[in-house]
Amino acid sequence: MARRSPLINVMVSAVMKASRNLRRDFGEVEQLQVSKKGPADFVTIADKRAEKLLFEELHRARPDFGFLMEEHGEVKGKRDDVRFIIDPLDGTTNFLHGLPHFAITVAVEEHGEITAGVTYAPIMDELFWAEKGQGAYLNDSRLRVSGRDKMEAALLATGIPFKGREGHDVFMAEMAEFMPSVAGIRRFGSAALDLAYVAAGRYDGFWESGLQPWDIAAGILMVREAGGYVTDITGGTDILKRGDLIAANDRLHAPMERVIKRARRKQS
Repeated sequence: MARRSPLINVMVSAVMKASRNLRRDFGEVEQLQVSKKGPADFVTIADKRAEKLLFEELHRARPDFGFLMEEHGEVKGKRDDVRFIIDPLDGTTNFLHGLPHFAITVAVEEHGEITAGVTYAPIMDELFWAEKGQGAYLNDSRLRVSGRDKMEAALLATGIPFKGREGHDVFMAEMAEFMPSVAGIRRFGSAALDLAYVAAGRYDGFWESGLQPWDIAAGILMVREAGGYVTDITGGTDILKRGDLIAANDRLHAPMERVIKRARRKQS
């Protein structure tokens, strides 16, 4: 059985408590009060309540840590070198439409590096977690990225820019380059779970632009701890600031990067 550190146990405990309310609210999704936060971007009472609970639980356990949260932004801690990064409901649109593909995700960033991450899918009861140097896990089973080495056999995941987002033309160019080359492309609507699925070998690779740190922080660590590679679209490491990434196993990352660069050259 995998041994979790005290920090991972604190994160898991907070996530599990927040998930209870999300399960209940998901069962009553039609009765939720919904307010628009932007075009095709909704925030629910469930989202805010989950974030509040996560903040309270994690702050109680680690009072010196800072926070970066989707709904309430940045909260400075007594220490300026470590913080929790929280998305209380990744996959909000799925949630609102009664689709069970959503997750709570929490990461720890220390000195600018992600060192711990937890992503939990409440309806599927799948707990993905990782800690730097200790591997990535689904519940208590060690994760490894897939071993596929040919693009024609690869199943990839991505995110489609929706209404109000830029980059539609670039995305269509990327899709035009990828579609003839791979076995399939999926868009499930949760970047946190997309990355967890790459770590688990369910997807062979994932790419997306326009992401926020709370969408991807935990998943970046999971993929790396499962033996995969994660870079920004240009091949660099400034992923959280840029908001774009390519994540894949060690054989397919470079081919994916070449496809994306070729598509963007044609678009420019």
